[in-house]
Amino acid sequence: MTTYPSSLFPEFQFMDYRFPQPQYLGAKYRFRSWIASFLPADARIVVEPFGGSQSMAFYFKQMGCRVHTNDFMSFSNEIGKALVENKSDKLDDDDIRLLLSPNPDRHRFDLMRTLFMNIFFREDDASFIDAVRGNIERLGSPFKKALALSAMNRALTRKVTMGHFAHTQALAYAANPERVKRNRSLVRPVRDLFLELIPEYNAAVFDNGENCTSQRGDAIEFVGTVESADVAYFDPPYGSSHSDYQQFYHLLETYTEYWKDKTFVNGVKRYEPQRKTSFAQKSTITGALESLFEKAERVPCWILSYNDRSFPDIDTLCEMVGKHRRVRIERRRYEASRGGKGSVAGSSEILIIGERK
Repeated sequence: MTTYPSSLFPEFQFMDYRFPQPQYLGAKYRFRSWIASFLPADARIVVEPFGGSQSMAFYFKQMGCRVHTNDFMSFSNEIGKALVENKSDKLDDDDIRLLLSPNPDRHRFDLMRTLFMNIFFREDDASFIDAVRGNIERLGSPFKKALALSAMNRALTRKVTMGHFAHTQALAYAANPERVKRNRSLVRPVRDLFLELIPEYNAAVFDNGENCTSQRGDAIEFVGTVESADVAYFDPPYGSSHSDYQQFYHLLETYTEYWKDKTFVNGVKRYEPQRKTSFAQKSTITGALESLFEKAERVPCWILSYNDRSFPDIDTLCEMVGKHRRVRIERRRYEASRGGKGSVAGSSEILIIGERK
């Protein structure tokens, strides 16, 4: 790995660390350097209420910022703990041997076999996934647990066509030679995918000298607890454009929380009750954004990622931000579809940048 003398090029010293490429609807991975270019030059503390894939929080950490990231989904918070909050813990050979050992309690750790076998996974894969989850509990460090959960959750999205769990065609697609030709991961054992990903996650761990944090909670409440920050980066769900992340990633959340007391419904075994969020419905998202902006009043600079095919529309959003900040707009066009109505070819990623008047 190339390192740069921090005295000469402080802005580049962490840029050789690589975030494991996500497969997450709405992820800003491809746009991360463009978005980050609009941070004020003197920005040192960044808060991100909608961590999602955590690729932006990781990039802000690479820039040397103290980053406080949040998401209402546990599996996203675990990525943040593994790669943003974590400074040094990695999965070593002993940890990997532990993770690959037999299921420590087959009666307790049987959720994947019970719920998702023959929907998303064959029996051998489901049994392996359960065993790893049981062994994750035996890891001593919370950051090692987060790394293992993050690597496994990423392996699960690689195993399933489209990378989400809102459909019941996973095994049918894996039996289709044409689809397998395009995506060999569909027929690879989850064990192989998991072991392939662990070095990528280990290699992304670094200490930028700041005390970064990751947590799970409500975005509005999170922003209200911020005592000091230079920038608030907002990447809320795109209203009307695949904004229900609990629907698409319910399996990852079930695996991370390892729920035994939920009701699991419909063909994909989605959990009920779902966590409530005002950012997922058109009827409540405008009010939620207004509350979010009020709570963020003390943060000098806002950067809001949105899309020109989402609800509320860009003019409405600019008017809302304009009540609090001087507004300017930056635009980046999608040249190819990336999943979700909000990122089809021809639509644009919009940055609404709000600076104090």
